[in-house]
Amino acid sequence: MAESISIAKSDKQLISDLAEKVVNHGMAVPAIFFLDMMKYLSFFGGQLMVFFGPIITAFISSQSYYKFAELLEDRNNVEFLLLEIERMESDNKKKES
Repeated sequence: MAESISIAKSDKQLISDLAEKVVNHGMAVPAIFFLDMMKYLSFFGGQLMVFFGPIITAFISSQSYYKFAELLEDRNNVEFLLLEIERMESDNKKKES
C-alpha cells in the first residue's frame, strides 16, 4: 500500500527518518494511535506548527521543522508516515523473534 502513495523521494526519506526515530525510541504504538486519530486534521496541524515555528525553531533546526510542517499538511504524507512506522515496528518484532 505504501507504493500507491505518490510522494517525492526526498520527502519519503525525511518521513522514513522520522519513522525510524519514533520506532527506535519505543514510541511506535502511541505515535500510530495519535497519527491515526489526527490524520484528518493534518492540514490544521501543519498550520499550527507554522504558527509556533518562531518559538520552536529557537531550539531545533528551522529548515527541517518547516519542511516537516509542510509535509504534515498533506494527508498522504501522514498516511505514509503511519505505514512506515508500522512496517519498521513489524520488522523489529521479527528480528527479536
